Amino acid sequence: MSDVIRLLPDAIANQIAAGEVIQRPASVVKELLENAVDAGATDIRVIVKDAGRTLIQIVDNGCGMSTSDARMCFEKHATSKIRKTDDLFAIRTMGFRGEALASVAAIAQVELRTRQPESEIGTRIVIEGFEVKEQEPCQHAPGTSIMVRNLFFNVPARRNFLKSNNVELRHIIDEFQRVALAHPGIFLSLHHNGVELFHLNKGHLRQRIIHLFGNNYNEKLVPIQESTSVADITGFIGKPDSARKTRGEQFFFVNNRFIRSPYLQHAVIQAYEQMLPENHYPLFVIFIDIDPTRIDVNVHPTKQEIKFEDERIIYTFIQAAAKHALAQYSIAPTLDFDQDPTFSNLPAFIHPNKEARPQPFRTMPSKMNDNNKNVFRAWEKDRQETEQSPHTVPPATFPDMDDGEARDSHGRCFQIHQRYIVAQIRSGFIVVDQQAAHERILFERYLRHLQGKQHSTQQQLFPGTMTLSTADAALLTQILPDVRQLGFDIQPFGKDTFVIHGVPPELENNDERQVLEDLLEQCKQDSAGLQLRKHEVLARSLARSNAISMGRKLSENEMRNLIDELFACSTPYLSPVGHHTFITYDMDEMAARFQNKT
Repeated sequence: MSDVIRLLPDAIANQIAAGEVIQRPASVVKELLENAVDAGATDIRVIVKDAGRTLIQIVDNGCGMSTSDARMCFEKHATSKIRKTDDLFAIRTMGFRGEALASVAAIAQVELRTRQPESEIGTRIVIEGFEVKEQEPCQHAPGTSIMVRNLFFNVPARRNFLKSNNVELRHIIDEFQRVALAHPGIFLSLHHNGVELFHLNKGHLRQRIIHLFGNNYNEKLVPIQESTSVADITGFIGKPDSARKTRGEQFFFVNNRFIRSPYLQHAVIQAYEQMLPENHYPLFVIFIDIDPTRIDVNVHPTKQEIKFEDERIIYTFIQAAAKHALAQYSIAPTLDFDQDPTFSNLPAFIHPNKEARPQPFRTMPSKMNDNNKNVFRAWEKDRQETEQSPHTVPPATFPDMDDGEARDSHGRCFQIHQRYIVAQIRSGFIVVDQQAAHERILFERYLRHLQGKQHSTQQQLFPGTMTLSTADAALLTQILPDVRQLGFDIQPFGKDTFVIHGVPPELENNDERQVLEDLLEQCKQDSAGLQLRKHEVLARSLARSNAISMGRKLSENEMRNLIDELFACSTPYLSPVGHHTFITYDMDEMAARFQNKT
């Protein structure tokens, strides 16, 4: 049998290696920005076209390269950062493997211009698909300019996997923000298709956070600073009332390198204890300065995962530092729960001593049991009879009741804790979660509008403006056609600013800005499925923002109408996020409970 194992050609091997490092245009931006930082640049400008598909250019005023270094930097594993094995455990630079430029050169058309400050003339090199096309002297300012054109031009299958320009731009902005936060002492700018998205002057960390995320963040930040024998911890964490439903504004930096660590994220969240509403996450920008010999950064191709010598002690220090910061600035729950509704949503106050509480009643399973099906069918029958006789106003009735019970049932619908609606049925009673039920009603209503029918718009007498962070503005621009179909009349108005001319009639008396911000949060939370289920994401977001909240008192007619509309839905028993909308309790089960029968 003949030999079958062969060495891969260099071109194929280079493209395979590039696939681990360069996954999308944002990967190129990250690697080139980190190289500019390592070069000692104090002024870095990023220019992209078509979200990086057509052009990515990084211009810096760093140390530049000699002619031989300019050619050598594109070779595989060519680096100035390490010389021996021990250097891997003393790394403080962003790059060290010598893979970035070689990977980019393998899958793009690259032009490099560079000059050292002490040299009178620079060097220009053009490479396409890892093949050097041109190399010549050139005039250039001190520093380096790298232009990456037509990314994946020789790997069309990889190019086809790229998302829309808006999605790819958001990834570029994410990488840009991470470098900008890690180095507030460097001027950075980002241009896309000739429009300047960011212009970040040199400053300190608080200024950089405000410039990136908005002026309103100035009042949300709590400084954190602890010094230990193992590591120094500095940065900012957010006040509890600034928590959001996504983890987007959570940043850990180890020796100025951005990392991902769910374990350390948990340490910060635990420091807030019961100060955060359920499924809300605090913002934080935390820097960990640690001896490089105590960590290993060479564990992942993106270098965004590292190993600590003792991760548990870092967890403890971060949690203690966050608790100390919150306590130092007197951020703690008020003791007057009745007068402060802020904490009414907190798990500790909704379910005190949850583990010790007895569970006297069963909850509804994910699929309707026979009793629940009967409830739904009876209610559906009553609704259909009402629709068939539109000129007759029927008495307010409930399912599973005979005529006598229906006539006597007018006083049997009431609220408890301004959160749940209790209604009597023949076999017992049902408890309806008013917020979850209204979310289901609105969700199906909005979904119908999005899937074909244009929603009406209530024009505002005085149009309002809304200024977003650059990342949120890019997301809103992406989903703007669908948002307009929901009944919003929104127009772009300059950089990151939008004018709200009209809103859906349901929002006429609500804060439309807050609704839109919640909508963006929900879209970011479900970004993976946004393209496939965009209408569902938008409808669910608007329903959740505009639904009746717990704590709102309802009249008996409002309660009855809410229940009627719920059972007119195609899926009445679950909210859009899968929570139960109602639970049934039967008399036999209650009798068994009173008789201590399980």
